[in-house]
Amino acid sequence: MREVLSTLLAVWRTGGTAGLGTVVRTFRSAPRPPGAAMVVTPDGTVSGSVSGGCVEGAVYDVASEVLATGIPVLQRYGVSDDAAFEVGLTCGGILDVFVEPVSQSTFGQLDAIAADIDAHRPVAVATVIAHPDAAWVGRRLVVRRDPGDGPVDGALGSPRADAAVTDDARGLLAAGRSEVLTYGPDGQRRGEGMEVFVASHAPRPRMLVFGAIDFAAAVAQQGAFLGYRVTVCDARPVFATSARFPTADEVVVDWPHRYLAAQAAAGAIDARTVICVLTHDPKFDVPLLEVALRLPEHARAAYIGAMGSRRTHEDRLDRLREAGLTEAELAGLSSPIGLDLGGRTPEETAVSIAAEIVARRWGGGGRPLAETGGRIHHELGNGSRSRRVK
Repeated sequence: MREVLSTLLAVWRTGGTAGLGTVVRTFRSAPRPPGAAMVVTPDGTVSGSVSGGCVEGAVYDVASEVLATGIPVLQRYGVSDDAAFEVGLTCGGILDVFVEPVSQSTFGQLDAIAADIDAHRPVAVATVIAHPDAAWVGRRLVVRRDPGDGPVDGALGSPRADAAVTDDARGLLAAGRSEVLTYGPDGQRRGEGMEVFVASHAPRPRMLVFGAIDFAAAVAQQGAFLGYRVTVCDARPVFATSARFPTADEVVVDWPHRYLAAQAAAGAIDARTVICVLTHDPKFDVPLLEVALRLPEHARAAYIGAMGSRRTHEDRLDRLREAGLTEAELAGLSSPIGLDLGGRTPEETAVSIAAEIVARRWGGGGRPLAETGGRIHHELGNGSRSRRVK
């Protein structure tokens, strides 16, 4: 919903009603993940995408019907490879799309959710997408990560269902996952009949780029393109300026190791954070990597890469060993940084770094798809199947 939120809010704030189609579940090679959304405004304008163009026309028709009837619909697209062209999903995947009317009367919490997202406050929206009692469908709970963050807003239909879904939604929000959960009609853990889509709106993951060099500008641009909240940090104020890094969300003048340690202590580093060390200068690199490679478990970054030639890499490893780092700790370092694409320019190098980050995130091997077999899209806990959270 994040990518269509401005369009949705514009209609909501004028008192109008928009049709919102959200991908809630995918199987096989569906092109968009759970949470991808498309909005149809009252004048027929479309914003967003649920399939990259494959079934948008069909979803548009359903959204128009929902706007007319006010009744939400759960629709499945894609049956098999043979029938995919008939339903419009040419990749042969399967996706479930929940289409609902959104207005101030049906979704009164939308403005508060938008404020949470804008302020980088984690918030989850749990919506009933299937239930034996049609009156439950479309009801929702807005859940913050911790009970102290504020009361749960909304109701599903019974205290038992509210309690079960609230507990599970907080677990998904902490993990940054969006998926469908299945319960009995009254929220029973071992039952079936009620399906709830939990959309987790966690803050954007962070990319920390250390070293205010030309390569850093290109890496920051790639990071922003991939959806990261990008910080560029360097101890030299003459280089670390917003004018040199217009795509970065923030530019910090500080010693890299000191800044990273402070961010970790403040709880601002997590398992989605990626760290790119581009200084290739021992006086910056070694103390910074000492901190990065020894972050505690709860603050351990998803990726730590360091730029430099192979000679620089070997010298850096020797210095880190002298500083007391173990081989197990050094194994967490990707150096030289990036995949072997043969690039030379800062922009080409940034693409190779981004490619390694994406491959690390999803378990890709970095080989040309033409040389591989099997599934194209990797499934690593992306919510492609219904499950319960314990």
